[in-house]
Amino acid sequence: RRLSNILQEDMRINGVLTRQDDTRVRLRTRVGVAREKKADLFLSIHADAIENRAVKGSSVYILSNRGASSELARRLAFQANSADFIGSIKRDNKPDDLWETLVDLSQKATLEESNRAARGILSELNHVGRVHKKKVQSAGFMVLKSLDIPSVLIEVAFISNPSEEIKLNKPSFRQSVARAIYKGACAFFNLEEN
Repeated sequence: RRLSNILQEDMRINGVLTRQDDTRVRLRTRVGVAREKKADLFLSIHADAIENRAVKGSSVYILSNRGASSELARRLAFQANSADFIGSIKRDNKPDDLWETLVDLSQKATLEESNRAARGILSELNHVGRVHKKKVQSAGFMVLKSLDIPSVLIEVAFISNPSEEIKLNKPSFRQSVARAIYKGACAFFNLEEN
């Protein structure tokens, strides 16, 4: 909501939330909202929790079809993917070889754009606080599997870490994170920030 408020002040970017409260929204529905609104960028923002309470820092992910970039990335993707299944572009009656070529081309272009957006967001988050990994991570998060919309998953902090839980409860920290994501989005769209 803080990011949405920042975006409302910038008339060049129209931000749309997939939900207004803490209700669960299916992964397919989230991407469906982005498609319906003809989104140029899809951001999935989280504060995650894992068993190891020492893990902290923000992370930024893009899709990987080849496996996760780390064990943590693999675990987080498995956890998220078990919640739902997400569809992609329509196959219709296309022959297998044509279908595979179309999917590969579409996914390659989208991944390149996703990576560009993710690098900008990670760079800005690095100014807000500790980042868990210095590079953009990749994992098979289903919410990132849109073949036509650059998609980035952002873990702003680990609520399972006691010190990060305290930070997440501070409005100033949440505002700083929202501003960093906004700056990263502006860089992606080649816009000067307001």
